[in-house]
Amino acid sequence: MGENSQWEIQLLGNLCLTYENQLLTLLIRLAADEPGRHHVIVPVVSQLYIAIQPTRPDLLARPRFKMGALTVVCLLVWTMSIDFSGAKYEPTWESIDSRPLPEWFDQVKFGIFIHWGVFSVPSFGSEWFWYYWQQKTPEYVDFMKKNYPPDFKYQDFAPQFTAEFFDAKEWTDIFAASGAKYVVLTTKHHEGFTLWGSKNSWNWNAVDVGPKRDLVDEVASAVRAQGGLRLGLYHSLFEWFNPLFNQDSANLFTTNYFPTTKTLPELYELVLKYKPEVLWSDGDGNAPDKYWNSTGFLAWLYNDSPVKETVVTNDRWGSGTICKHGGYYTCSDRYQPGHLLKHKWENCMTIDSKSWGYRRNAPLSDYIAIEKLVATLVESVSCGGNLLMNVGPTHDGRIAPIFEERLRQMGQWLKVNGEAIYNTTAWRAQKESVTKNVWYTSKPQGKVIFAILLEWPDDGSVILNEPVVTQKQTQVELVGHGLLQWTPVQPGGLQVFLPPLSFRKMLCQWAWTLKLTGAS
Repeated sequence: MGENSQWEIQLLGNLCLTYENQLLTLLIRLAADEPGRHHVIVPVVSQLYIAIQPTRPDLLARPRFKMGALTVVCLLVWTMSIDFSGAKYEPTWESIDSRPLPEWFDQVKFGIFIHWGVFSVPSFGSEWFWYYWQQKTPEYVDFMKKNYPPDFKYQDFAPQFTAEFFDAKEWTDIFAASGAKYVVLTTKHHEGFTLWGSKNSWNWNAVDVGPKRDLVDEVASAVRAQGGLRLGLYHSLFEWFNPLFNQDSANLFTTNYFPTTKTLPELYELVLKYKPEVLWSDGDGNAPDKYWNSTGFLAWLYNDSPVKETVVTNDRWGSGTICKHGGYYTCSDRYQPGHLLKHKWENCMTIDSKSWGYRRNAPLSDYIAIEKLVATLVESVSCGGNLLMNVGPTHDGRIAPIFEERLRQMGQWLKVNGEAIYNTTAWRAQKESVTKNVWYTSKPQGKVIFAILLEWPDDGSVILNEPVVTQKQTQVELVGHGLLQWTPVQPGGLQVFLPPLSFRKMLCQWAWTLKLTGAS
């Protein structure tokens, strides 16, 4: 953009320039009629970012774009790149969806989700405690009447979110022991409380209230120090009771006060400050993606952000985008299609079957058994997905023993059977057609097929109908044990004879892997 450009800046009348921690957010709209130029969020100079949003005439002042009183603004605009005709990804879903998924995400297969926030203080019912209480759901109303004074507000829980036992290294040691390869932390759930010191959350954050610590930074630092983990950050687009969002909603999202002053500044700050390799968006509040300016943000993320080469994103960027747009699909919570999908996907699910946040009132029967968790991982990977398994820490920063036990058990299983999970691809058949509870994965580069048995057969043998085998070339190995005898069966397939192992001599429990080479 040259000095003689006839560009016009429209400043939003209800907003202002803010400078905080070397992050300058300027909310403007560029009026451009040239082809290939779009009203999007784009980067300018280092750590200076411009959020371009739709505007209302009654809120605008329209100073001419020239040097003088607007010297700083002019310099910012002059140095920024807004011409997307030459950019790799434009702010359209067609362009955004054309970006190849970074390979690492499909290779790692297994991650840990963490739901932690002010909802961890009452730790009753679910992480939607505030919402259900305000909706006067009887069990939540009764809980408050029995345990708190009449004038107690949800905000009064925040000082009790103390995290005094929180040790990020201890957490990441547990996550690494589980065999997980990435960790996704809720930086802000629908309650709006941020786990870092965001100045866009009106002192409703963990640095100003409660633990008075940057919990996101502590987790991020520990994840990176661990070495074998990648950092992911969850962020809720909307907030249940934010008056700006509720005003936009009442206006049928023809106004966008909330995303310009809250959501988008937070997203930029998270990416610039913590450099996550997974950005897990959630909670569109029934607002369309145009309201959130999702394609504009993602175009910046993929073109110019510090994680542009490795970051992966999900599909929750506005009403109608789920299971349709994004780097990988989640489709719904606890999604398990049972068959191969054409697009990369992730099953986000919980160890506590009834809640994402910690529940003090959870009975043992609500915690999913390790056999089911291993089976969920196996089925998800067989069908081309990843598994993101959730734990809910306590308000004081502990991972409860039952969560830790499940995670370490998963790690024990993966230590033996990990080669059938990590760096695998979906095979031509996902599930065995003759024998129940057998799922397949493969490594085409090594011409290897894995058949994972979720049950140990009573008669000591298993029939696999799907592989095509030859007696001279095919070998079958029980992973962790050694080669096995097998015989072909008609009209196709093979019968594998398992060793007569006692329970104590088995190297693993819950599921067992047969490794087939020389088969197709």
